[in-house]
Amino acid sequence: MNINHHLDEATLVSYAAGAMSQSMALVVACHISMCDVCRERVCSTEAIGGMLLESLEPVAISDDSLKNLLERLDEEPLLQVSNTAKRIPSDQKDYVPGPLNNFIGNSLNNINWKCILPGIHYYDLSCKTERGGVSRLLRISPGKSMLLHTHEGNELTLILRGSLTDEIGCFTVGDIADLDSDIEHQPIVDGDEDCICLVATDAPLQFKTLLGKIVQPITGF
Repeated sequence: MNINHHLDEATLVSYAAGAMSQSMALVVACHISMCDVCRERVCSTEAIGGMLLESLEPVAISDDSLKNLLERLDEEPLLQVSNTAKRIPSDQKDYVPGPLNNFIGNSLNNINWKCILPGIHYYDLSCKTERGGVSRLLRISPGKSMLLHTHEGNELTLILRGSLTDEIGCFTVGDIADLDSDIEHQPIVDGDEDCICLVATDAPLQFKTLLGKIVQPITGF
């Protein structure tokens, strides 16, 4: 697997600090479970954060702080990432990254897809990732494209199967598009198989077409 598109530095820092929504963190965790480069960068960022914490003066905390922390940890699914990036066989079409496996099981073929438009389907994960943000799986047929849009906030898109191309470049399995409000794009599936991707946003998309504005209230994009 040849990964060419990686996470921005600001995204890595936010993830390592635990400062992003769980929806966004899910996509990051899935990518770094597949990508040696970004996983190593996360480890380095966490090491720097640890050194900064050690340099701080200790402060008093309440007696029930540990209890409160443990209760919060129990409220949400754990985003588990293995110590080594997963090597995916080139002929394997049903691979599910470990962190996503906690939410949908171990197959991409047993998903209850909902249709947005002909050739474009989605599965909402937002109710499963409770701590803010919106996360969805998208399945787009060959030759089909998403509607032209920009972003109010940030968008992360991880390719799990197939490929797509937009104004930024070509994205294949393991690649991640780390986009902000400066980007306007219209991804199109350029291969001969469905493209399945994991998408998270922290603000609504800004569609540029009338059709996009019509379907947005229905789908929640």
